[in-house]
Amino acid sequence: MPVPTADRPDLQRPPAEVRFAEELAVLRERDGDPRPPGWELSLRAARSFVVGDERAGVSRKFVGNAALVERALVTLATNRGLMLVGEPGTAKSLLSELIAAAVSGTSTLTVQGGAATTEDQIKYGWNYALLVSEGPSTRSLVPAPMLKGMAQGKVVRFEEITRCPLEVQDCLLSLLSERVLAVPELDGPDGMVFAVPGFNVIATANTRDRGVNEMSAALKRRFNFETVFPIADFATEVALVEAESAALLRRSGVEPAPDRDLLEVLVATFRELRAPDGGKGSSSAVLSTAEAVSVAHAVGVRGWFLRQEPGSAADLVTCLAGTAAKDSPDDLARLRRFLEQQAERRKGGRWRELYDARHLLAD
Repeated sequence: MPVPTADRPDLQRPPAEVRFAEELAVLRERDGDPRPPGWELSLRAARSFVVGDERAGVSRKFVGNAALVERALVTLATNRGLMLVGEPGTAKSLLSELIAAAVSGTSTLTVQGGAATTEDQIKYGWNYALLVSEGPSTRSLVPAPMLKGMAQGKVVRFEEITRCPLEVQDCLLSLLSERVLAVPELDGPDGMVFAVPGFNVIATANTRDRGVNEMSAALKRRFNFETVFPIADFATEVALVEAESAALLRRSGVEPAPDRDLLEVLVATFRELRAPDGGKGSSSAVLSTAEAVSVAHAVGVRGWFLRQEPGSAADLVTCLAGTAAKDSPDDLARLRRFLEQQAERRKGGRWRELYDARHLLAD
């Protein structure tokens, strides 16, 4: 499979190193600071790539604490893995992708954790046709992301690690401590793959998944933990939702830009539903910034392809139900109460339109 390049506009979502290839090239050219062994950029240049640098013409890509990014980069320059934890939708995966692109020049060495993830998908597997005809050999070996990352000195991303069974998680123990991967089927030097400088692991885990497959204490000791928090500032969150949804709409062939007033209503609604409700707790649905972007995208697509106009408050009500009521019927009832009791009291024409469209909320 060919590596994605910047001249492939047909890709739905190119990796960070392709989307921001020009910025990475500028940073590499101007980077005069010392670099950790195996790194493409220095720590300062990698930080600029993630949080932005107006003077260098580098855009801000992660809306969060710059100190968190600095700590994450320092961790990767040591012999500890980096664990990013937080609520779903707080851009942990985006942050891991950006850091991997800055440090290694590639973010595609990725393991997606889940109940069906196996060690073969993490370390290596076999081409069984060659294995049967030739026996175990380097030709029949199929390297997985961890083996590639160790051999090439690259950062490997492990998404949703706590969704994996405990015994699968623990296959990382020797990789992170001894920095060696044993291939017992091969004899001689080929049977041991030693990590070269630049190799490390960025893992992510949702706080809502804790208890699903809790990490062992031994594995936890091999990571430094950093918590990624939701965006606190309302205006910053609206600006992010506007920028990300506009980019998605352009890729979907939607001509009008998202309506700023409607986005403010959307973000305010999500923030209200995330807040505790009179001691009854917050919504069990994941009402994150990422979900708000998805809803804004759906509203724009609905308005343009059904009526050739920007999305409306009625479209927003229609799209909200599938987001706000994924886990519990109580969440849908909470959204209905908000539309009936709170939307009417808010100032602004879009709020009134939202209230008038409340009957469109599916039962």
